This record gives sequence, C-alpha cells and structure tokens, in this order.
Amino acid sequence: MVAAAAVPVFVLLAGCGGSASGGGGGGGGTFSVSPGTATIDTNCTGCNAASNTTGQALEQFTATLSSGGAASVTWAVSGGDANTGAGSISSSGQYTPPPYLTANSVQVTVKATLTSGTGTSSATVTVTPGFLEPLSPENVALGANGTATITGYIAEAGGSTGIIYTTSNTSTGSSGGQGSVGNPSCVRSTTAFTVCTVTYTAPATVSSTSTTYVVGTVGTSSSKTASVVLLNSAGISSNPATHQVQLATPIFLGSSGGNNNDYDTTVQNGQTFIADCCGGTLGALIQNTGGTQYLLSCNHVFARSDQASVNEPIVQPGLIDNNCTPNGDGAGTTVVGFLTAWLPLSSASTNADAAIAQVNGNTVSSTGAIMELGLPQNGTLAAAPPGVSSTGGAGENGTINMTVAKSGRTTGLTCANISVINATVEVGYFRNCEETEPYLTKTYTNQIAIDANQFSDAGDSGSLVVDASNAEPVGLFFAGGVDTSGVSQGIANPVTTVLAELNAQENTTYKFVGTADHPVSCLNYGNATATAAQGTTLSDAQAGVAQQALMQARMLINPSIGILGAATGKSSDHAGEATVILYVDQSMNVTAPQMVNGVRTEVIPTTAQAVAAGAVPKTAVESNTASTLASGVLTQAIAAKQQIEQNLMKQNPAFFGVGVGQSLDNPKEAALVIYVDRTQVPATLPATINGLRVRYIIMDRLHVTRSYLTGPVRQQSHCMAHAVAHQTDDFDPLRSHTLLGLKLF
Repeated sequence: MVAAAAVPVFVLLAGCGGSASGGGGGGGGTFSVSPGTATIDTNCTGCNAASNTTGQALEQFTATLSSGGAASVTWAVSGGDANTGAGSISSSGQYTPPPYLTANSVQVTVKATLTSGTGTSSATVTVTPGFLEPLSPENVALGANGTATITGYIAEAGGSTGIIYTTSNTSTGSSGGQGSVGNPSCVRSTTAFTVCTVTYTAPATVSSTSTTYVVGTVGTSSSKTASVVLLNSAGISSNPATHQVQLATPIFLGSSGGNNNDYDTTVQNGQTFIADCCGGTLGALIQNTGGTQYLLSCNHVFARSDQASVNEPIVQPGLIDNNCTPNGDGAGTTVVGFLTAWLPLSSASTNADAAIAQVNGNTVSSTGAIMELGLPQNGTLAAAPPGVSSTGGAGENGTINMTVAKSGRTTGLTCANISVINATVEVGYFRNCEETEPYLTKTYTNQIAIDANQFSDAGDSGSLVVDASNAEPVGLFFAGGVDTSGVSQGIANPVTTVLAELNAQENTTYKFVGTADHPVSCLNYGNATATAAQGTTLSDAQAGVAQQALMQARMLINPSIGILGAATGKSSDHAGEATVILYVDQSMNVTAPQMVNGVRTEVIPTTAQAVAAGAVPKTAVESNTASTLASGVLTQAIAAKQQIEQNLMKQNPAFFGVGVGQSLDNPKEAALVIYVDRTQVPATLPATINGLRVRYIIMDRLHVTRSYLTGPVRQQSHCMAHAVAHQTDDFDPLRSHTLLGLKLF
C-alpha cells in the first residue's frame, strides 16, 4: 500500500472539456451527454464542478434530450486503467477518476442509459496522472548561488511519464524567473509512485529580495504545481525540509510532531494495515507554577480531535514524516512527551484548539528554543527561544498589521502581517485522518487571521505565532486555507486565550518558556492580496457599471474640499469588482463617499501636481502611508461587527466567518472581513454593511492545518504502508477533549 503527505488544495475550478453530443446505440439521437469529450488528470485539475464535501474535485456530466429538457438516465463507466479501473460516477453524473494510473494515459467511457431503457449515449474521458501533492519543499529561501533539491510525486506507478521543471516569474508560468534548474532525475516502479527530483541553483548575484518559482508539469496534463524561492541579498538559507526530519535530542521546537496513535487502519485479507496518518508541529514549551515543562500544540495534533487518552505518546517527527510508522513499530521517531491535557472541542465553553504534553526526560531543549527563530549564523538561522521579558511569559495581543512570524513543520520560518482581528469563524472537525468521519463544527470567537503568500500550509498546525519585532508569543496557529486568488489565509488562537483556558482547566498558571525579547529575521514571501485582485480581469458588466459611475464621480471633483480627480479601477476588497477611483488631497482630511452610483470607491491620497502629470499611485494600498487604523475607528468597527455577526452567519450559510480588518480600497477605514464559501457565493455581495466597507475572502471553508499521509485507495500516496504491530487504546467517550477545524495544513 502507498501513502503520501497530502496538502489540501484550494483552487477555483474552471470548465473542462467541450460540450458535444455523444454517440449512442438505440437512442436515435434522442439525447446527448455533455461534455462529449474531456481531458483530466487523477487530481481532476480543471474539472467543471466544485469540490464535494471530501474536498476532491469532480467532473460533472449531464444528459439532455433533443427537445432541450433533462434526460432521466443511469450512469456507468468502463475502460480506464488495467489495475485501478475506470473510476466511478454518481447517480447525478459526477465522475471521479481513478486514484492513480499504471500507464501514461487511459481512456474512460462514460455511458448514460435512459431509464426507459430505449437508448444510450456516451462520452470519452482521457485521464492522465496528476501530482500527488505539492512540490517539496513548497517554499525555500536562498542567497546567491544557493541550491535546493525540489521533489515531486505523480500518481503513476510504472509508465514513462516524468515531471518537467522550469523556472518562472509566476506559479503557473512556463518561462522567466531567476536562477536555473538542472536535469530532473526520476525513479519509476510498478510498486511505488513516480518521484522526480531536480536541483535548483540561485543566480550568482542577488541584489534585492524577490521571489521566483520552480514550476512542475506532468506530460500533457494541465496539472501544475510550484515551489516558491525567496531570493535574498542577506544570503540566508532556510529550507522547511530540515523541520521534517528526526532531530538529535534535545530537540528544538517548530519541528514535525504529533500523536503516536494518530493513524487510520484498514483490514485486507484479515490483516490490519495502517492506511494513513496525521501530524503537525511541536509549537512551544510552557511550564506551570511548579516548574514542570510541557509541549504546547493543537488539540487536533496532540489529542486527535478529542479522540485521544491521557498519556498517549507524542513523537518527533510526526508519523507523516516517518512513513506512518509508529514508535515501537520501527525506528525514525523519538518519544518527546506524553499527552497531559487538552481543551475539549466538544465543550461550548472552550475557545481554543490546544493541548499539552509533559516533556519526556531530556528529549526537548529546556530553553524552549524554536527552529530558525534566532539570528543568522553562516547563512542559516539559529534556533532561539521566544521572547518573554516584556510580558513575563504571558504573551501579547495581536493587532492589525502587526508583523508576525511562525516556525512550522511544512513551510518553516515565514512572516506576514495580521490582517484580521476579533474574527468569528466556523471550523469543522473529523474523527479520522482521512476526514471521512465528521465529528463536529465549532465556532470560535476573537481569533486572529493572517494572510500572505506561503505563510502556512498543511502540517503547520500547532506553530507558535510571535511578534516579529520581539519574538513575544501572539497566537497558536491551527487552521486556514488558500483563497481563490491563491493567497494563504491562516487562523490562530490568541495565546492569552490559550493560557487562560488551560490555567482554568488545570488549576495552575502556565507561562511560556523563553528568553529576553529579540527580533526575528523575517522571511516574507510577500502579500499578494491586493496584487491578485488588481490582476483580475473585470467582466464587461463590471467595466460598464464603472464607466456609468465615473460620470457621476466627476461631478464630485472639487479641489477646495480635497477631491482632485476620478477614474475607474479594480477593487482590492473584492477581487473582480470594479471601483471608481477618487484622488484626494493627501494634505487634507478628506471624507470620501464609500459608493458612487452603486459602485465601490477606491480612495487614493496624492497631490494636484501628480494628478495633472498622470503620476498618481495605481492603487490605494500602494499609496497608503497610514499603517494603522485610528483607535476610535477600530473600536467602532468591532462594536458594529459584534452587533451583526450572529445574524450575518445564520441568515446566509455561505458566510463561515467574519472579523474586522483594514479596507484595501481606503486604508483609512476599517472593514468587515467576511469569509465566503466559494461553492455557495451569493449573487449579490454588498459593498457596505451598516456603514462599514466589506472585504470578501472567497475560499473553501476553513480547515485545521495538520497534514496526513494516505494509501493507494485515495489520490495521494508515495510511501509503502505496513501492518499494524500494536493497537491504539479504545476511544473513551468520557475522556473527549479537543481539536480540528478550519482547513489548511
């Protein structure tokens, strides 16, 4: 059996395959199947249907009568791969490809039969192997002449297909970029999935910090995945792969870890096998009033989403980085702690996803050192404890635009800005790694949100989020995802909440173990929220309404009140929506309208001379000189959000989160930030609510960010599975505690 680290992918799926009539026997052309032909891969890249509840994308087929109505049919598939078959199709015509292939491509016939039995029609699907997971590492930082080995796995056992690697300026491009890649080396086997590695070399000269991409493609498939390289003139080398290996004791935190029993099993021929496994990050070290030290991470990482028992072993690295081999069944892991307590997800009174494990002897650095949180040393970043001198180990509160850092299992050391505070979000949890057994959906309040490129991914759950200026603890990272613009969205529990709830439950006082405050050498891959929005092509309808509103906006131009000019633009608060740009005098306190003729305004401070010369900033974000919101503005926005949040989310099930952030169309104003299920986007999304601008984040529902390995019955797999040598303790429903929720890494 095969298994692989699987990362949730959140993309907006576009149409796939053309619509054509299918041929058929006995049907006399009375109905047709659409699309008549389609080309997809095992990941269903480019499919024409939204993700289902398991997150796997599907190709949707329909049957239409010659008269134009829907045909009542039964569906069947045939052909496909000699070993893995044709895939499957539901009664409604949703097709799922086979999990992997043993050939470079296969043909699948989708057949529809009228329920009356009087005719058939068919379509042909060409299936090619896709990627099993993102390239590894997903991100890496390098100085001049630095090198990194990039690895990719594809869903093919046997065959001759490989991965083609190129450098690019974008994650989906095929040319450009800085540096170079060598010739790929692929290993193919009929008993394991194809793996291809390549060496990337940074340019000889790096004058400033910038990003480039190593893009992988598979044969003729439309599937693409990329690793982003942060080139930096400081010469810093940082590779997340170092966080995923077994460390020498005493180990540093920020590394891979998890519960030794965090795996699912399957029975074949009477023998029990491990089918998949989970893992996350060993986040931080805390100690109680008696000086006893504990590892801190998420409940879903340590306590298996309330399914664990006290004293279960916590291992480094997590099972996901040891071929799903538990400690005691084989080598490769170290028992670094024993599960002690967790905040029950099942309790309505808990508001954090956290668990602790008492440290096992001297296996963990007693200083609380976290990987890469220290100063550069010979091109690499040293481990260092978090800062505790300002707060006495209690941590501090996050604020909008605060630059924060985290050191995690999957993406290593990354930095970004807090984008949302006081967030109320819904998070779904499962009882198993494969996420086929729902447990509960929990609503969290007063959470912190962070958005940026590559800030986090699956497996980073449990990472400690710190203030980059002083390394003081701010949050415990536990959930997230990627929005439809490709920007990472992460959620963290405030550490003040985590400690307060653990203190109350365990009747003690916990503090972070650390050292004097110190800055963190941030590795920031950039925040593309506004850039992605500005790169979105407006529809003809949006362009039309903007032109109509521009005529009315020009009537507002009056230099004496500070409005210098007007133009049309694109909203950064809601990608794909048009704006009317109002250029205002940067030396005046101008109150600009939020809407003109039903169209959002984008407010750009500048000068009359710049307007006359056509040298104005392109966006409001680019022109923003005020990095923080006025305290009064923020206080009013939080109060307004709290008044409407319950009704907002209850009245529209598409909304699964709401918080307070800064408007990207007018950074002097606060904004409601609303998370919208991309499969249920309402036809109308108001630009303002109760006098506040609204930013929309359209994505799959938030998901906890542990990573998992899985076997050959599913898409992702590259490690050989094995029989279970020992059994986990039976689940005790009286001992349920905490975990899982938002979707991410």
